[in-house]
Amino acid sequence: MHVATLLLLLLLDLAVANGAVDEFAYNGFAGAGDGELVLDGAASVTPDGLLRLTGGSGEKGHAFYARPLGFRNGSGGGGGVRSFTSTFVFSIMSSFTDLAGHGIAFAVSSTRDFSGAAAAEYLGLFNRATNGDPASGRVLAVELDTMYTPEFRDIDDNHVGVDVWVEYDAGDARLDVTLHQLTKPKPARPLLSVKPANLSAAFSDQMYVGFSSSTGSDDTSHYVLGWSFSLSGIAQDLDYAKLPSLPPVMATAASTKHMPVKIWLPVSLSVTVVAAIVMFLLFRRQRRAIYVELVEDWEVEFGPHRFAYKDLHKATKGFHDDMVLGVGGFGKVYKGVMPGSGIDVAIKKICHDSKQGMREFIAEIVSLGRLRHRNIVQLLGYCRRKGELLLVYDYMINGSLDKYLYGEGKPILNWAQRINIIKGAASGLLYLHEEWE
Repeated sequence: MHVATLLLLLLLDLAVANGAVDEFAYNGFAGAGDGELVLDGAASVTPDGLLRLTGGSGEKGHAFYARPLGFRNGSGGGGGVRSFTSTFVFSIMSSFTDLAGHGIAFAVSSTRDFSGAAAAEYLGLFNRATNGDPASGRVLAVELDTMYTPEFRDIDDNHVGVDVWVEYDAGDARLDVTLHQLTKPKPARPLLSVKPANLSAAFSDQMYVGFSSSTGSDDTSHYVLGWSFSLSGIAQDLDYAKLPSLPPVMATAASTKHMPVKIWLPVSLSVTVVAAIVMFLLFRRQRRAIYVELVEDWEVEFGPHRFAYKDLHKATKGFHDDMVLGVGGFGKVYKGVMPGSGIDVAIKKICHDSKQGMREFIAEIVSLGRLRHRNIVQLLGYCRRKGELLLVYDYMINGSLDKYLYGEGKPILNWAQRINIIKGAASGLLYLHEEWE
């Protein structure tokens, strides 16, 4: 074969290869795990073609397009950052209405290795040591958190569609973030607009695109149903009729009284990228929003017994999984260290969706706070957000009695100690029933 012909074929092969890594589309992921996607952690492709990132508690999962993509213009990657668009549909499924995993993130990263990441609030991308450390790699992460929070007026339904756009205008150096419900028209005004947003210093030439997710201590499944990406124009529209169906929610014994939550969201992202500034602004706005609490006029009389949610949030390191003391029938109990005073407390989070009797309930709580007995744990006060009640107690350094009765690393109690405990419990009950007024 002529040398010129061989050269032409080689150039054609290179062109095809370059085009293949510029854009792709998956209406379901059947067969995509065979070299097209790199999966790790709990991530897998189900027989039905669902990309499942996580499927239980304490898990993290990653799914990245196998080949690195050229995010800079020019043959050597020395030009400006290229625009890109991505559209995908995802689902977060939980057996509880009040508990869910930490979320899912669409990520553009200089690495696919997140083996050292925590399976909790950093969405499987970082841990406490690597968060904010440039040496851990360059990552653009768009966090998608659909945990239901009533006071933020989140949409509450089993199937809800939400469109999200992140759009970058290179000529205007503006990055816009817009969100709306699937059945509604796109708002003319973005939720967030950043200008100037010339952030090209954060991207190298070769970057990976994909998804990351983590669940923490809550049993949650994170799915991606379809995904389209393009570096050369607008990403191909997904064919929703071809997307795989979600599996039914299997309620656990602890969740039979809870309605399963199943949310699936088509998300469109359009960026020219490096959204370090955008993510900082979103994070700052989110930090302010999470401190919102519900206070009604009738609660003024209970003011001295009310704690600020911001203080409780800081005391528990954002209600971090590491601060959990135990889980009961009404919710989790966290250890907290109050900012300023450094006092150790125990904080119980209770779900309370009903408004009926709330005033009387709070009055009873405040009354219990006046109890003083050596065998009764002191109730210090409360905090309330819509759908959630937080009770603050003295922290008992020796922990729960059951740990001593049933082992769990504690010394076995002798009979004299057990009799003494029974006497103490009886003394506390007598005080409640007959002595306290």
